[in-house]
Formats: sequence, structure tokens, C-alpha cells
Amino acid sequence: MMNYLQRLGKSLMLPVAVLPAAAILMGVGYGIDSEGWGGNNIVAAFLVKAGESLISNMAILFAVGVALGMAKVKDGSAALSGLVAYLVTTTLLSSDSVALFQGIEPDQVNPAFAEIENQFVGILSGIVASIMYNKYSEVKLPDALAFFSGKRLVPIMSAFTMLFVSILLFFVWPFIYTSLVSFGKQISELDYIGAGLYGFFNRLLIPTGLHHALNSVFWFDVAGINDIGRFWSGEGEKGVTGMYMAGFFPVMMFGLPAAALAMYHAAKTEKKKQAASLMLAAGFASFFTGVTEPLEFAFMFLAPALYVVHALLTGLSLAVAAFFNWTAGFGFSAGLIDFILSSQLEIANMPLMLLVQGLFFAVLYYVLFRFLIEKFDIKTPGREEGEEIGADSFEKSSDDATTYMASEIYEGLGGDENVISIDNCVTRLRVEVKDMDIVDQAKIKATGVPGINVVNSHNIQVVVGTSVQFVADAIERQRKHKEE
Repeated sequence: MMNYLQRLGKSLMLPVAVLPAAAILMGVGYGIDSEGWGGNNIVAAFLVKAGESLISNMAILFAVGVALGMAKVKDGSAALSGLVAYLVTTTLLSSDSVALFQGIEPDQVNPAFAEIENQFVGILSGIVASIMYNKYSEVKLPDALAFFSGKRLVPIMSAFTMLFVSILLFFVWPFIYTSLVSFGKQISELDYIGAGLYGFFNRLLIPTGLHHALNSVFWFDVAGINDIGRFWSGEGEKGVTGMYMAGFFPVMMFGLPAAALAMYHAAKTEKKKQAASLMLAAGFASFFTGVTEPLEFAFMFLAPALYVVHALLTGLSLAVAAFFNWTAGFGFSAGLIDFILSSQLEIANMPLMLLVQGLFFAVLYYVLFRFLIEKFDIKTPGREEGEEIGADSFEKSSDDATTYMASEIYEGLGGDENVISIDNCVTRLRVEVKDMDIVDQAKIKATGVPGINVVNSHNIQVVVGTSVQFVADAIERQRKHKEE
């Protein structure tokens, strides 16, 4: 079950990765016409509406992305089936359709059905479509129906399945919607304390990949909060909308890079070069793009106590930003790029104060991490016992770094004899193996990867960083070459 949920979280990263495009388009458009949101300039209007086309249709992106990501083979028919499943459900459960079914006027329909075009239904549609693909994509029908065999059968079965799912949702969705709204309201009514609690649990769930489920409640229009959508559309409340995003900027741009510096300074002398190469790259990714996993995975399993401190500090940062009503937003993550784009928007409230807060959190992170590491002799990168491993040995072994890394990681996983399946998210390889005892973690770590997470007896994650897709592709090429 945990592995399935992690795969779901990974699949969500594909559509989420589209959001920076919306942020750039809307940010530039707003920069051109900061008062009229395109009302005073045709170029600004063009850019704003282009960005809005993505923000307003995230549910469709989720349906397609999840269907593609959860399918056993990344195939276009799976993505098409996700769209088909979504369209069937949202049409059947629209306010007009429900009014027709119940014989009432549209304005008398339960308000839950007015919000049926949401990310939750998008994700559900993608899951159903992926199940249909995995089950029916290789089915052969009798000759008379042969045209509809295999992959052509998948969207058909997805449509039929969603008929029954829609009947179930007809009765269940009002309850689900009410529960989600209630949960969101309970957190939102706690004001800055609620924002802090959200930030804390957001970080704690990172190792499992389940933080996406929590994020969907606050960032998207699942419970009516829709922090990202309302912020970038300018329809929210100044100083309030963005409170579930703003506090991440001081952490990702300042706090985590400062923690990386502390870990570098605390590293053993003979391992400082190794630690520096890892910390510099991971710290830069965190500051510039807001991608924190390479840095977080570098210490979350080596030093879980430090990771809990990081989660607490993240919660504190969100609480502080929300308390003072300092807001900014992001389309992808809380890095420099999104900060520059979002701080131009009128709805952003005193965003420069987040930089001031960031400087304070940089000091706080550095002092706490350095003190705890040295006081309790915590094993962080560069302080591990044993032989020095990492980027140096990796760089010297091959001119083609990606191919070499892929080869070494795959061999460390046990190769063809042990690897069942391999996939990737933004920063991690997600691998299913037959026997975890065969996996040579030392060999994998020797390539310089930031970390390894053994999920259970058959599933392991290798944190590679933002170049993970190229490593995954190289492994896939090697596997296909051996099969040929």
C-alpha cells in the first residue's frame, strides 16, 4: 500500500512540473500590466490568460499525469484514458446533470456538485485509467471485435468503469466534499498556528511521498482554499492568500542552504571535499528552484533527529510569515525564480520581509545544526565512518558520468536478476527488487548519490538529484540493450 501511494505521489509530479510555466506566463504578464491583469495591455492579457489556462485546468492535468505515471508502461493510450475518465465523471456529476437526474432546478443542487471539476476527481480518474490500462492493454478480443483489442480497449473500459464510479460518487461525493471543507476550515481557522502545523506535517511526510496528498488540500481547490490558484489569479485576500506557501521561501532559499553549510563545516577534514560537492549542488538547487529533496535526503536517514528539527523550523517559518501577513506564492516550489515572479503581483504582501525572515532562519538553521551535530556527534554527510566515497571516485571512473552512474547504481541494485521495475520522480529512482539483501548500498553510495531510502523488503529509493531522469533513461537503455 505504501509503495502504491508513493508511486501516486511520483505521478503527481509530472503535472505539477507544468505549473512553473503558468507562473512565468502570469508573472511576466502581471509585470507588464500590474494594475489591469491584462485589461490595459493586449500582450499582458495574452500571457496572463495563457498561464491561467494551466492553473484553471489542473484537475485535467492531474487526470492525464496520474494515468500516465501509474500505468505499467508509459503509453499515450493511458493518458487519453485518464482524460476520458475525467470527462465522463465531471459531465455526469455536473450541477446541470444532477438537477436533471433529481428533477430539480440547478440552483437547488447540493453545492458539492458545483465543485466536481477538482483535483481529487482528476487524481481518481487517473488511477482508474491506469488500472484499466494495466489490466486490458494486452487483451485480445474475438476477430469481429479485433479493432478494439489491446490499447484501444483501455479508454472504452475506462469510460464504462467511470459510469459506476460516478454512481458511487453521486452519493459519496457530497460527504467527501463536506469532510474536506471541514478539515480545511479547521486548519484555516487556526490562522498562523494552522499554517505552522501544515508546514510541520508537510516536511514530515516528504520521506513517504505522501506530502502531495496534504498539499492538495491547501494548495489546490479540493477544500475551497486553493492557495496557489487564488494567489496567481489575484482573486484571493491580500495578506491571507499565500499563507500556506510564503513560509517555505525562508526555509528553502535560506534555511536549508545554511544547514548545508553547517554540515560542510562539521564534516571531517579528509571528507570536506566530498561533503562540499554534495552540499553546494544541493544547496544551490534548494535556493534557486526550491527543489529540496537532494539536500533533505542527504541527512534525513543519516540524522533523523535533525530532520525533525528541520520540520519544526519549517512549521515555525510558516507560522511567522502567516502571523505578520507576509505573503508570496509559487507555481512549483519556493525558490528564487518563483519568489521574483510572485513578488511582483499586487496580492503579494510585503514579500521582501520574507527575505529578512530568511536571513534570520539562515542563522537559526546554521547555529542549531552545527550545535546539534557536534554536541551529539550526529552522522551527517562527511562524518560517516569508513572509507571515503562519493563524487571524486565517480568522476575519475568514466568520461560519461551519467552512463557510469547508471551502470554502477544498476549493478548495486542487483541488475537484471534482482530488479523487477524501476521508475523515477523529480529527484529519486524508485525501484522494486526481488531481494533487498542482494542490494549493495555501498556500491550505490560510491557513485556520489545524496541518499538511499529502503522503503520495505522489496522497494528502495535512490536519491540522485534533478538529473535523475537522465540516469533512469540510461539504465533503461542498458536494460533494453541486454534484452536485445
